[in-house]
Amino acid sequence: MSILRHAPLALIPLLAACATPQGAGQPAPTVKVGLLAINDFHGALEVPRQSVFVPDGQGGMTPVPAGGAAYLASAIDSLKAQHPNHLMVSAGDLISASQLASTLFLDEPTIEVMNRIGLDFNAAGNHEFDRGQDELLRMQSGGCAQHTARKPCQVEPFRGAQFKFLTANTIKADGSTLFPGTAIRSFGKGRNKVDIGLIGLTLKGTAELVSPDGIKGLNFADEAATINAAVPRLRAAGADAIVVVIHEGVKTKGIPNPQGCEAASGPLGEIINKVDGVDVVVSGHTHWAYICEWPGKNPSQPVLLTSAGVFGTLVTEITLEIDPRASRLVRRAARNVIVQSEAYNPGPNRTYGLTDAFPRFAPRPDLAAYVEKYAAAARAFALRPAGRIGGEATRGGDGSSGGGTLGLLIADAQLAATAGAGAQVAFMNPFGIRAPWRLAPNENGLLTFGDLYKVQPFNNTLVTQTLTGAQIREVLEQNFDGYGPDQVLSPSRGFAYSYDLSRPVGSRIVSITLDGKPLDDTAGYRVTTSDFLAAGGDTYGAFAKGRDRVIGISDLAALEAWLQAIPARAVPADDRTRDLTPR
Repeated sequence: MSILRHAPLALIPLLAACATPQGAGQPAPTVKVGLLAINDFHGALEVPRQSVFVPDGQGGMTPVPAGGAAYLASAIDSLKAQHPNHLMVSAGDLISASQLASTLFLDEPTIEVMNRIGLDFNAAGNHEFDRGQDELLRMQSGGCAQHTARKPCQVEPFRGAQFKFLTANTIKADGSTLFPGTAIRSFGKGRNKVDIGLIGLTLKGTAELVSPDGIKGLNFADEAATINAAVPRLRAAGADAIVVVIHEGVKTKGIPNPQGCEAASGPLGEIINKVDGVDVVVSGHTHWAYICEWPGKNPSQPVLLTSAGVFGTLVTEITLEIDPRASRLVRRAARNVIVQSEAYNPGPNRTYGLTDAFPRFAPRPDLAAYVEKYAAAARAFALRPAGRIGGEATRGGDGSSGGGTLGLLIADAQLAATAGAGAQVAFMNPFGIRAPWRLAPNENGLLTFGDLYKVQPFNNTLVTQTLTGAQIREVLEQNFDGYGPDQVLSPSRGFAYSYDLSRPVGSRIVSITLDGKPLDDTAGYRVTTSDFLAAGGDTYGAFAKGRDRVIGISDLAALEAWLQAIPARAVPADDRTRDLTPR
């Protein structure tokens, strides 16, 4: 779907431009509520060296350096001061795939940072489930129970989130939700009291993005059906406005415009088109920034749709004006506020500097000190030498369907690490390679542990199992079966395959060879993947058909061992997959 128009800073009318007259021509008093929103923070405690790109007035774009928890806190404080009635929400992926200073400590410091910033609600995203539901429950309740290989509470006791997780469509076997699905927050008193109803959801596809073992017994229900069931209940409970906070989103063409969403499309648009009675949708997942009116099911009552990008570089400021006597939202406005922080150098002879065109925020001292405590605890890990590499290994960018030379390097490392389990081939999924999508050594060719962690932050365990040649073919066909975004699995050395996307789904793999010989459909082969893929993650269900499994070391440990095994590891040639699609 393509959108429409946007009103980045303008008030968006709902049912009326003005409040209902009262008495001698005097308008009824209204109550204003400031709704502050973030999404996809991903444990970005330290300044993430990211920029928000804005028009420069000459047809180009200017980068504005942004992000960092201490700066985010100051921005939030500034906005709260402008809204005596305020509420702060997050649209998921608050944790996991995080900076080292957070992930080494199981994201406990990120939860505590959000406690100190004053977050009220977080709609759980898919990454909240990366370490399994038991660990997610610990994020809410606190304590030091160990549910992962990494020890909790390494720096300090963990008190848990002082805000509430919301999961309206995450259903347990008994029919209840993992966390509460909805909430109502009240502002004002007496005749001037207003109620904001909130519905928090993750995306239905979460089960395909996390390890199935960590979500056993959970079902991720249809988002639109869940919303439509919740809206009347919230209205009956007195909600004057309905806000959906959902970990799903859209994307626009080109560089995101933080104040608009021209030509936007994506799964969330289809969800909004099916729901009734929703006023605002705070979204995430795509890491895109946008604000616009989405026509939805009833174009005369469009839905205000927002997203604050990624890593705390933006805060969405939404102003809701409610007539308490009519129990209706009469005005709303939204803008994305840039969390301008620190200048940095993105590359040789380039500087992204600060600008007076947008507010500059000083880091909040208490949070700056708190983040530094964890950054210092992680620094010894981050700076540890982890091997040398003979050049830059790249994935090819966030939008690439293939893993590039970096995916091949990782696959080779996993094959070597599981040779003792009889591994003959290893596969790396491109979407498991994270920012900055490359391994770039220093001038001496040296990589640090921090460099490795940035591209493989999930600490998945390697699994070696037996698949038939036919099952491997089925796996490769799932690259392009339409159940998720196309991917091109990166194979280890000695394995090669070609594909033709003009052929029908299910028959797009043209050839498969191992050590130069065609794969035998009836023979068994020892195959290594992450435990995430082995359980059928990323829509690769055929991996779950394997047998005789052997559990190995973590993917990160395998990569480090591979790099350290010789003085300098060569970057593989990108020649193991061939696209034969006619152009």
